[in-house]
Amino acid sequence: MKPYQYDTVIIGAGAAGLTLALRLPKHIQVAVLAKASLVESATLYAQGGISVVLDEDDSVNAHIDDTLSAGAGLCDQDTVRYVVENAKRSIEWLIDNGVAFTRHNDNENVYHLTKEGGHSHRRIIHSADATGHAVETTLAEQVRHAANIDVFDEHIAIDLITQNNRCVGAYVLNKGSHQIDIFSAKATVLATGGAGKVYLYTSNPDVSTGDGIAMAWRAGCRISNMEFIQFHPTCLYHPEAKSFLMTEALRGEGAKLRLPGGKSNEGKGEAFLHKFDPRGELAPRDIVARAIDHEIKRLGLDYVYLDISHRDTDFIIEHFPTVYERCKQFGFDLTKQAIPVVPAAHYICGGVVASINGRTDLSGLYAIGETACTGLHGANRMASNSLLECLVMADAAAEDITDLVAQLDYPNSLAPWDASRVTPSLETVEISHNWDELRRVMSDYVGIVRSNKRLELARKRIDNLKQEINDFYANHDITNDLIELRNLVTVADIIVRSAVTRRESRGLHYTLDYPEASDVIKNTYLSLSDD
Repeated sequence: MKPYQYDTVIIGAGAAGLTLALRLPKHIQVAVLAKASLVESATLYAQGGISVVLDEDDSVNAHIDDTLSAGAGLCDQDTVRYVVENAKRSIEWLIDNGVAFTRHNDNENVYHLTKEGGHSHRRIIHSADATGHAVETTLAEQVRHAANIDVFDEHIAIDLITQNNRCVGAYVLNKGSHQIDIFSAKATVLATGGAGKVYLYTSNPDVSTGDGIAMAWRAGCRISNMEFIQFHPTCLYHPEAKSFLMTEALRGEGAKLRLPGGKSNEGKGEAFLHKFDPRGELAPRDIVARAIDHEIKRLGLDYVYLDISHRDTDFIIEHFPTVYERCKQFGFDLTKQAIPVVPAAHYICGGVVASINGRTDLSGLYAIGETACTGLHGANRMASNSLLECLVMADAAAEDITDLVAQLDYPNSLAPWDASRVTPSLETVEISHNWDELRRVMSDYVGIVRSNKRLELARKRIDNLKQEINDFYANHDITNDLIELRNLVTVADIIVRSAVTRRESRGLHYTLDYPEASDVIKNTYLSLSDD
């Protein structure tokens, strides 16, 4: 077992983790733990962009109002204002660090802004349709060359280490050597992203298994609002596509959602979103996803269609080169035909309860980005506010961690990992079977539309799975798949508990038994002590 000691250990390497690493002063020694390659994160695949007020016809107050409206009464207004007011500063920092955002065709001195669901103005700055890739790769390159930052690829955290009610680091599996190492730190940061892989259909990459949320839960932190799972309305429907998003910016530029119809039933049929919301294709994602789900179930469809073929070919290829090329790989021409799409789990609005600077219930432990629940998103995240939150929270956390590190000594010697109780397992098939069953249970019973009966069925199945997985974990060697499965079943359990607790329909949580919003507006808080 190899001991490592740093001022700050950052678990996760998406926009939040990398921004924090670069925002910290150069005298602070930082370790960044990436469970796969450094750039493999949800950020890398983000297409649309980052919301920021840059247009003279827009305003900070309008951005705040739009965010509060989408959040369905559960946003923290102070948090929303802080994030929106610091958006421009964060974007300027990205530009200074080399992120190349798309310029306006008619004026190279002006950035092109697009419009997405829930926004009243064009305020989405982007790098074509691969904004996340531009941000992630640019920041990763800087992190690799920073003298005070050490990068540990292929390292997955197992659990947090605590001493005297303070987080002092984490046990970490080196996937290359299969060794479990200790990383001790004055400040430990969870920047592990979301948990989309708890569902069968998701836009998230394979690394999105809720690790930070599960570790914080086991360490005693409160988890909030986990019932609010955002399903992206338009993921490409193709057996080999797996998790490719059709960016919301397509609808911002005029794409229509349509039912089958026209020649060969190829999606030139009726547009339907206007029947559900007067904003049509620009309604918030929860409304759009429920409308698609309704039509799919009503008509017995496998998918609906997204159609932007009425726009100019050059416009489509210029503004959506990534989507265009990806669709071509699967035999679709975005400029000539409608594309089959389905909703898929995309973003978790809840998470570890944290202040805007990332502080959690446990001293020395921070949570930032999608892992955290700050009150920015409320019951429904507005499009392109997620990368913004990563940037602003990381900046705020950097200031707080800098002060903390100056005040603390390094933690005392930490107990080594005890591997004497476990034996190697030849039955890895149990892991894959439990993984598959868990995701199917969540997709079937805890999806876009819920009910008491469905949630009760899910809870019973998840209780059984949790027991099996924990027994396996207690008796066998640690592997990457086992760590992720243990975290996923923990997150699934929290999601179901949270959904059962909320006896109303609000934002992303819609239940047939309580179809109306309650007059009592409150957040959901759960912790391990509730067991």
